[in-house]
Amino acid sequence: MEEKKVMTESESLALIADMIQRAKHTYYETGVGPILWGTVVSIASCMTYLQKEYHFSIGFDIWIIVLIAIIPQILISIREKRMHGVKKHEDDALNAVWVTYAISIFGLIIYQNIIPEATVQLNAQEGWVMMRHYTNLQHPDEMIRPFAPSIYSLFILLYAFPTLVTGIVKKFRPMLAGAGIAYVLFIVSCYTASKYDMLLGSVSAICCWLIPGIILRRKYLAQKSAAHV
Repeated sequence: MEEKKVMTESESLALIADMIQRAKHTYYETGVGPILWGTVVSIASCMTYLQKEYHFSIGFDIWIIVLIAIIPQILISIREKRMHGVKKHEDDALNAVWVTYAISIFGLIIYQNIIPEATVQLNAQEGWVMMRHYTNLQHPDEMIRPFAPSIYSLFILLYAFPTLVTGIVKKFRPMLAGAGIAYVLFIVSCYTASKYDMLLGSVSAICCWLIPGIILRRKYLAQKSAAHV
């Protein structure tokens, strides 16, 4: 029977070092998650702008697709968790960041939908309503429904937060650049009409998630292809 080759101590250390280096430079992320969110958020934002600009309705709230996207995201997360060879503490931290982000977005949506109606009721209790008054006197005054001014600017600001943290932890420059662009667009959105904020939000989603996701996907597929060679 052929003798089994026994590795020397130096060979063992070299093998361990090689495995560590491979792990450091391996992208476990398939890129599917960022591509998913970059796509649905950019589509929802762009469609909202088009409806506001051209005064039409598609018959349902386009942002429902963002809620529906949660289902495949959960399946993606479960699948990628099984693919991970090693569980890192940084992954737990990033998961916590993205969960906090999701809760914050959900809370902001609740705020956006509840506050206007609650404001109407509170104002009615005090006996007054909000009116639009035209200073040029070309149109009569009209009652308006309260709304949260430039609310989508806050969404853009939130888009940048988990993207920046992920970019810093993973040392992934595309996400760092995407977060930087989102912060700039947030500042711009403070000076634009709300309908244009939707376009800025669409660009933010593309820069923060879609483009980095495509890059991650290409890296993942290239690594997977090399592993089978």
